Amino acid sequence: MQKLLMGNEAIGLAAIHAGVNVVCGYPGTPSTEVLETVAKLNDGKIHVEWSVNEKVAVEVAAGASYSGARTMVTMKQVGLNVATDPIMSLAYVGVKGGMIVLVADDPGPISSQTEQDTRRFGEYSKIPVLDPSSVQEAYDMVEAAFELSEKMEIPVILRPTTRVCHARSTIKLAETVKTNTPAGFEKDPKWVIFPRLSYENHKKLDRIERELQEEFCSSPFNSMSGTGKKGIVTSGVCFSYVSEVLSDLNVELPLLKVGTPYPFPIGLAETFLKGLDQVLVIEELDSVLEDSLLKFCRAGGVKISGRRDRTTAAAGEYSYELISKWVRAFLGLPAQKEEKPPAGMPALPQRPPVLCAGCPHRAAFYSVKQAMKWRNAVFCGDIGCYTLGNAKPLDMVDTCLCMGADITIAQGLAIAEPDVAHFSFIGDSTFFHTGIPGVINAVYNNTKITVIVLDNGTTAMTGHQPHPGTGKTAGGDIAQKISIEEVLKACGVGQIETVDPLDLEASIAAVKRASDYDGVSAVVFRAPCITLFKPPKTYRIMDNCLKCRKCVAEIGCPALFMQGDAVRIDPSLCYGCGLCAKICPVKAIGGEL
Repeated sequence: MQKLLMGNEAIGLAAIHAGVNVVCGYPGTPSTEVLETVAKLNDGKIHVEWSVNEKVAVEVAAGASYSGARTMVTMKQVGLNVATDPIMSLAYVGVKGGMIVLVADDPGPISSQTEQDTRRFGEYSKIPVLDPSSVQEAYDMVEAAFELSEKMEIPVILRPTTRVCHARSTIKLAETVKTNTPAGFEKDPKWVIFPRLSYENHKKLDRIERELQEEFCSSPFNSMSGTGKKGIVTSGVCFSYVSEVLSDLNVELPLLKVGTPYPFPIGLAETFLKGLDQVLVIEELDSVLEDSLLKFCRAGGVKISGRRDRTTAAAGEYSYELISKWVRAFLGLPAQKEEKPPAGMPALPQRPPVLCAGCPHRAAFYSVKQAMKWRNAVFCGDIGCYTLGNAKPLDMVDTCLCMGADITIAQGLAIAEPDVAHFSFIGDSTFFHTGIPGVINAVYNNTKITVIVLDNGTTAMTGHQPHPGTGKTAGGDIAQKISIEEVLKACGVGQIETVDPLDLEASIAAVKRASDYDGVSAVVFRAPCITLFKPPKTYRIMDNCLKCRKCVAEIGCPALFMQGDAVRIDPSLCYGCGLCAKICPVKAIGGEL
């Protein structure tokens, strides 16, 4: 049977077909649709959850795996940083049921704050890594990863990249759907990690590495083809690009595809290198394959080029065009002539990301900005839609490091500069993800900061997934709704106010009171995400407009634009939030049903 699927859908469906019992994760592009696919196709026999963060997700899945359940954890590469603690230890403790750690890397990066390569983490943690080059291979690797995990009794990392995750392809599905019945947890000292046991298991991991280096030489996910004196080594989606380039050039040369970057298939690589004079390594992100060739293989004078000597790009996402240029140069072929756009064709417009028209976060940022107009203040931001508050004219994000760091960065700044007002902006989902420990730390250490929680009732940037504050689970079931205010109160926050950010006067007053409080204070700005709730009203510019442009200059709403010297509102973008009407000095912006 064949089916047209997105890469992430293929991975999710493959997990179901492999008899997965538990799927946990935290949303993050480009990984999100994997868990969503399992949740959508779940017949009720699979436990599917959006966990509060990636660390928790790994630990829940590990516990289920101890009982023999097949489990999968989903995250993006930045989420792996949060999950590193349990994953590192889990490699030593081991698992019983097959466990896949799905980590989607984001070359570019397209929607991430880092461009890290999870293949490096596999070597660091001594966990095998499978690197799919296509949607079909991503599907096929899931069952293989479960089997490998159960055979070696350790987790296995599946590392698709953005172009595999979001590509669509017609794939061949497994002929049979498997079921897995967990045998149950058996008490054993091996589940308790002690130094002596870790020492013994470290030796075990070394043995597994050597076994897999040999076993992967015959893996169906690795292949070797072609003849000649110049060869190419590649992996992941780059293999698809290289194959297309060689086909278009009508060139056949030695080509080594590595779908198992760790442990590296040394024997296969050494066989490939025999008789070659030069090798070009094409791989996105780090020089993992290139380093492995130089480290493990007896190259015998073969010149190996790639990222290390800057033959290929040191950063960014690769494309057919880039790889075609490198392959042509490697083969001594003339560079392809660049096609110029027809004369008179305008350049593509630059479209930087901005907060949606009507987004309540815009009003929240504006309220804080107005409240602190005459004070020296620093605004610490976080990862999510609210990062876009950094754009002018709002200009309200002075720092942004990683999820949850707004609260703790603000603390560090407050310690260094106690006379400055310090604010942290965090979203509702991120608050539950990693914000709470920072709040506790601020209260415990008596650090004066103001925490601004932007609660729009969803995990908006990654596709509106639920979280503990929404009262719904990944499967759509009703759940206990966790109150952000009650959590803040339990953490010891001295002053907490909740306000609608679109009530501009009340919002400004609440921020001033919070900033004046001598201790940790919090303002929860609560209004639904505009893409989930659209008010039945739009606004228009009336005849008494002074053309002062305050509405355009101060809030940066995409629905506001200039037509000559006149301000206009695009009715197709306006969602009737009314923020522009509230700041107009002559009330020249009116609403209409």
